[in-house]
Amino acid sequence: MSYSITLGALLSHWRVRPFQALTLVLGLALATALWSGVQALNAEARASYAQATSVVTGTRPVLVREGGVIDEREYVSLRRAGWQVSPVVEGWIGSGRSRVKLFGIDALTAPRDTQAATFAFSDGMAGTMLSPGRLFASPVTAARLAGEELPPVHASDALAPGIAIADIGIAQRLLGMEGQLSHLVILETQPMVRPPLADLAPGLTQRKIDGAEDLARLTDSFHLNLTAFGFLSFAVGLFIVNGAIGLAFEQRRPLFRTLRALGVPGRTLTIALASELLAFALLAGCLGIVLGYLIAAALLPDVAATLRGLYGVPVEGTLTIRPAWWAAGLLIAMLGTALAGAAALWKTARLPVLAPARPRAWAMAGHTAERAQAIAALGLAALAGALVLLGSGLVAAFAMLGALLIAAALALPPLLSRALQLFARGAKTAESEWFWADTRQQLPGLSLALMALLLALAANIGVGTMVSSFRLTFAGWLDQRLASELYISTRTDAEGAALTAWLEARGLTVLPIWNVDASIDGAPGTIYGVADHATYRDNWPLIDASPDVWDKVAAGEAALINEQYARRGALRPGSTVTLPVGDPLEVAGIYSDYGNPEAQILVSVATLTERFPGVERQRFGVRVAQEDANALAKEITDAFGIPPENMTDQASLKRFSIEVFERTFTVTGALNILTLGVAGIAILTSLLTLATMRLPQLAPVWAVGLTRARLARLELLRALVLAAFTAIAALPVGLTLAWILLAVINVEAFGWRLPMHLFPGDWIKLGLLAILAAGLAGLWPAIKLARLAPADLVRVFSNER
Repeated sequence: MSYSITLGALLSHWRVRPFQALTLVLGLALATALWSGVQALNAEARASYAQATSVVTGTRPVLVREGGVIDEREYVSLRRAGWQVSPVVEGWIGSGRSRVKLFGIDALTAPRDTQAATFAFSDGMAGTMLSPGRLFASPVTAARLAGEELPPVHASDALAPGIAIADIGIAQRLLGMEGQLSHLVILETQPMVRPPLADLAPGLTQRKIDGAEDLARLTDSFHLNLTAFGFLSFAVGLFIVNGAIGLAFEQRRPLFRTLRALGVPGRTLTIALASELLAFALLAGCLGIVLGYLIAAALLPDVAATLRGLYGVPVEGTLTIRPAWWAAGLLIAMLGTALAGAAALWKTARLPVLAPARPRAWAMAGHTAERAQAIAALGLAALAGALVLLGSGLVAAFAMLGALLIAAALALPPLLSRALQLFARGAKTAESEWFWADTRQQLPGLSLALMALLLALAANIGVGTMVSSFRLTFAGWLDQRLASELYISTRTDAEGAALTAWLEARGLTVLPIWNVDASIDGAPGTIYGVADHATYRDNWPLIDASPDVWDKVAAGEAALINEQYARRGALRPGSTVTLPVGDPLEVAGIYSDYGNPEAQILVSVATLTERFPGVERQRFGVRVAQEDANALAKEITDAFGIPPENMTDQASLKRFSIEVFERTFTVTGALNILTLGVAGIAILTSLLTLATMRLPQLAPVWAVGLTRARLARLELLRALVLAAFTAIAALPVGLTLAWILLAVINVEAFGWRLPMHLFPGDWIKLGLLAILAAGLAGLWPAIKLARLAPADLVRVFSNER
C-alpha cells in the first residue's frame, strides 16, 4: 500500500473527529503564540537598543568627564588644537508616559554614518535642522510629544522611535544645559600630530562604549524573565498537544492493525504519522505566530513604558514584524510537536504487527510510566536542591527553577494516585468506592491536563506572591525614601542658590539632591550628596550599618552604598570604596534601592562638591507641611518663574512611582492569566476526548441502576475533585517558586533581595478559580453524558470489547 493512501487513511480520523483536530491545532497554536509573542517583545526592544545607540555615536570612543558635564570652552580648545570631535548633549524631555530621549548634535561635525547625521544631510535637512526651534522624531514619537510644551516637532520616518534629535543649541536650551555638553564623539580621522588630551582638558577621559551592548546588559534580566514565562507557557501548551496526540493514537489502534495487516510496513506507517504531525505543526505554527503578534502588540506599550520608566531605555510601543521571531516561532512549533509526539511514534514503530489491536497493548507499553515518573521527579528535585547549594548565576537559578517545576509536574500523577487510593479504602458505599476507583482509572488520561494546571497554578502563586511582596515592600520603601513633601528642579545653579536662600529665609528646610554620573568599579553608577539632617537619619532605609553611621558620613570619613553594589562587590560595613576622584572611603552602611539596576554611592554634600566641583546644583527637596506644598509651589513659580512641571509634590511622585511599578508587572500578570487559560483548555479537551472512550466503563454502572443524570453529576464532581487536589498540591510548589524568585533569581538578576510575605486570601481565590475553570471544562462533557441516548449505552454490550 502506497504512502499517500496510508496518509489519507490516517487523516480520515480527523474528518470524523474535527473537534479533536481543533484541540490539537489550538493547543499547539496557543503554545506557539505565547512563546513567539514574548520573543517578538524581546526582539523589538533589542532592535530599539541598536537604533538608539546608532543615533549619534555608534561604537566610536567618546570623551567624558567622570561625574559631570563638559564645558563648551573645552570643546573649542580641542577643536582649535586639531582634535576632530563632535559635541553631543542628551537628556529626557516630556513627562510621565511622554518622556522621550533628546539628542542634540552639531550637524556639521557629526559622524556621517550615524543616524542623526544621515537624517540631517538627507534632502537638505541640514538647513532645516539649523533653523530655530525645531525638533525631529519618528511619527509615533512625535504624536506622543504632541501635548507637551515643546517647540514644533517635525515627524520623519527616517528616525528611530523613542528618541528625538535637534540642533545642539536648541537641545541645550530645552535641557537647561547652556554652555554644557554631555560628551564628545571622537571621529575616525585625526591629524598626525596633536597636543595630548591631558594638556588641553585634564578632566576628560576617553571611553570606548557600545551602547547597544550596555542597554542589553542593563535590561538582560528583564528579558530573561519574559523568556522564562514564555517558555513556561509553551510547556503548558505542549501538555494539550501531547494529550491530544496520545489519545488520537490510542483511538486509531484498530486502524493501525488494519493497515499493518494489509501490508503497510511499520516504517511507512511511522513516516505517514510523522508527516501528519508536521502538517499540523506548520498549520498551528502559522496560526500561533499571528496570535503571538496580536499578544505582543497588546503588551508592547506596557513593556515600553517599563523599559522607559525603570531603565531609562528609549523604546516605543509599536511592533514590527521581524523574520527572526516568526521563523523561530515556526521552528519551536515543529520542535514542540516532535517532542509531544515522539513517544507515540516510538511505541507505534516498536510494537508488533497485531499488538495495536489488543486493548491492553498500549497500556502495557506504558506499564512502568508511573514509577518512572516518580523516580524522575525525585532525581530532578535532588538536582534543584544541589543547584541551590552549589549553583551560582542567573542561568543556574533558572535551571533550578525549571528542575523544580518539572519535578513537581512529574510527581503529581503518582501523588494523586496514592491519594485516590486512600479515599477508595475509606469509602462507605459501593457507589463511592466505584467513584474513587474509576477516578483513579481515568487519571492517566487526565494527568497531562492536571500537570498543566499544576504548573499554571504554581506560576500564578509564585509570581503573585513575588509581585505582592514587592508591592508591599516597595510602598513602605517609598515612604522612607520620599520623605520631603516637595521636590524642585531649578534651571541653573544660580537659580538654585537663590531659591535655597529664599526658602531658608522662610524657615523651611532645603535638602540638596545633587548627583553625578560616574564609573564605579568599571560600571555605570551614580554618586549622590546627602545632607546631615534628621530626614535621612530617621527615614533612610538602611539594611546594614556600622555604629555612628550618619556621623561618619557627615564628617566625610565614610559613604553609604546601595544593596546592588554591595552584593556585586561583596562589600559590607567596614569595607572601602574608591570614587573616581580622591581617596577611598569606608563603607558605613548599606541601603535598599529597589528598582535601580546600577551601583549607587551616598556621600556628604561637602564631599561631593569638593571632589566634583562641577556638579549640577539644581535639584532640591523641601520639608513643608503636606497641605502647604501646592501653595508653596505656586509662590515659587510667581517669585522665580520656575515652571510647575519642575516641581512635584510627594503624593504625585509616589503615585507616579507606583504606576511605573504596576506597569512593570502587567506583562507577567497577563502571561499568568494566559497560562491558566491554556491549562483550562487542556482540561476541557482531555475530558471531551475521554468522554467518547468511557462508555464501556459507564454502561455497566448505568445498567445496575445509576441514572444518566447521576453519572453526569459524578463526572462533573470528578473534575472538581481533581482540580481541588491539584490546587492543594500547587500551593507548596508555588511558594517554593516565590522563594526562588525573591531570594535567588531576583538577587542574581537585579542585585537586591526582597522579604517574602504570605497572602492566603490570594491562594483561596486562585484555588476557587481553578475549581471554577475545571467545573466549566467538565460541564460540557457532563451535559453530553446526561443527554446520551440509552440506545448508545445498550449498544456497548453488543460490542466485542
